[in-house]
Amino acid sequence: MAESLNLVVITGMSGAGKTVAMQSFEDLGYFCVDNMPPALLPKFWELVKESGKITKIALVIDLRSHAFYDQINDMLASLDNTAFVTTKILFLDATDAELVSRYKETRRSHPLAQEGRLMDGIRKERALLTELRNRAQVVIDTTNLSPRQLREKLFVTFKSANHPTFHLEVMSFGFKYGLPIDADIVMDVRFLPNPYYVQAFRNRDGRDQDVYDYVMDNKAAEDFYQKFYGMLASIMPQYQEEGKSSVTIAIGCTGGQHRSVAFAERIGKAFKADYPVDITHRDVNKRKATVNRS
Repeated sequence: MAESLNLVVITGMSGAGKTVAMQSFEDLGYFCVDNMPPALLPKFWELVKESGKITKIALVIDLRSHAFYDQINDMLASLDNTAFVTTKILFLDATDAELVSRYKETRRSHPLAQEGRLMDGIRKERALLTELRNRAQVVIDTTNLSPRQLREKLFVTFKSANHPTFHLEVMSFGFKYGLPIDADIVMDVRFLPNPYYVQAFRNRDGRDQDVYDYVMDNKAAEDFYQKFYGMLASIMPQYQEEGKSSVTIAIGCTGGQHRSVAFAERIGKAFKADYPVDITHRDVNKRKATVNRS
């Protein structure tokens, strides 16, 4: 009997980093195929089974060919019913503004905007891919990621030889810079006293011990932490049962520098006893950079 095949379907918005992702999977030992027409997949699976040597495949599927829109979802549905293949969908996303910037920089044309505006093509693609995004077990927002950072995130998520280890992504962010589009759970801590209004803390962040203590040293913060952590701990097993390989917990405050950073650190470290955890602070240096430029 042929060994089970581990398949990662790499998809997402055009310009969101699928080329970098495919190169990363090659380095992880996956057999990579770029933009195979879904109609050819049955024959491809037959060849893979006959070889008996390929156990990890990364398949890039995007919308470069308009004829495959309907076939993509049908193909994924058929894979879900195949015992031979264990499938994970990786969806790469980025904000519309970032995608526009990348297209302007490379001077490429969007596959759905050959005869129209770039934004029209991006919006049409986002609508077409909504169902696919909802089905994805792993969604990564590459808006603020360099190619190197994306590679590192993929290595953490998919480095297991067979099945990706379930892990948590705990991140802080500032609401003034927009919601993180790859978050599974979003929590707002703007109800807590803001260290920004303490002059000694203004240009520091929630990783500094005295700033962290200022955020946490009150009954409202402690009550909230106990209830939020308890809720998260109770639902993580259900995410695992649903086949998610990672869950992104995003904690936001106004600028993403003090309160959200402190809580992301506390929540992330608390979960490290039970899960692999990656703690990131999306916006922690944005205000500092502005101050330095001025």
